[in-house]
Amino acid sequence: MARYTGPACKLCRREGIKLFLKGERCYSAKCALDRRGYAPGQHGQRRSKPTEYGLQLREKQKVRRIYGVLERQFRRFFQASERQRGITGENLLAMLERRLDNVAYRMGFAPSRASARQVVLHGHLTLDGKRVNVVSLLVKPGQVLAVAEGSRDRAGIRENLKAAEKRGFPAWVEMDVEKMRGTFKALPGKDDIALPVKEQLIVELYSK
Repeated sequence: MARYTGPACKLCRREGIKLFLKGERCYSAKCALDRRGYAPGQHGQRRSKPTEYGLQLREKQKVRRIYGVLERQFRRFFQASERQRGITGENLLAMLERRLDNVAYRMGFAPSRASARQVVLHGHLTLDGKRVNVVSLLVKPGQVLAVAEGSRDRAGIRENLKAAEKRGFPAWVEMDVEKMRGTFKALPGKDDIALPVKEQLIVELYSK
């Protein structure tokens, strides 16, 4: 399974915003973007006016990096969102939010989406009572994601849940922290996702 394995903080610096790829580190003073708020590389501090294409490309890269998907996967998501009713950009974000690794992250089972991938791949979660290990599986409204019986004593998962509870859960999930499970209540809307992205620029990019 292909995935990005380079420095995560470098991606945040390149996009100029926090992508929350390193869990709790992103909320601390150790955040690389807070310490060096410019793009990485030799010419990172040079400022140039971006072109229209450059803005569209950066927005697409930003979303790809937030959700940890590669270009081919991302294009497939976009094509699927085009076939759905409604606004393509919003459909795209809603579909990415439904990925199992993202739902696991949003429910607080892991401190980041990358960590959530590992939690899923190692079989620590169940979906409607059955173990799942496919990170790209799309969760449906009404389904219940929970920590598997044999994984409930893992201190890391409990700590992640407590930290997530303090920050607050999205409106489209219903969590029972004590029982270590959550329900995917409904498809998230644009306001529910609350990401610093302009999805219309991605639509314009792929529509050329």
